[in-house]
Amino acid sequence: MAVLNPYLNFNGNAEEAFNFYQSIFGGELYIQKMKDAPGSEQFSEADKNLVMHVSLPIGRSILMASDCVESMGHVLKVGNNNYISFSPDSKEEADRVFNALSDGAEIEMPMADMFWGDYFGSLKDKFGVCWMVNYNESFK
Repeated sequence: MAVLNPYLNFNGNAEEAFNFYQSIFGGELYIQKMKDAPGSEQFSEADKNLVMHVSLPIGRSILMASDCVESMGHVLKVGNNNYISFSPDSKEEADRVFNALSDGAEIEMPMADMFWGDYFGSLKDKFGVCWMVNYNESFK
């Protein structure tokens, strides 16, 4: 069954925010820092400690986020601080949805296999809504 989950962007305080959310909702935090990514030697020491990805299960949903990395050109502004993350049941469905949303869209990352094991892409649709399409075979 397909699932929609909120994805938030923060300006360097994603870990702090998620520790706060965890104190309210409970659950187990999963945090990856920029220093955990391949090629992280390119980052400053401050950037290496930014959150690349954090997730917190809440009921049947997962609240997710990352920090914007200004040295990579990511700038937090109203409109890109919220994404809808769509997790389909198949790679084919991921491609179908991404291609359909791509009509008139600004593609941020085309669909591709990622180093963390998922098939992933992101875009801002023609209405200004930010989407992530994320297929993980182990979550079928």
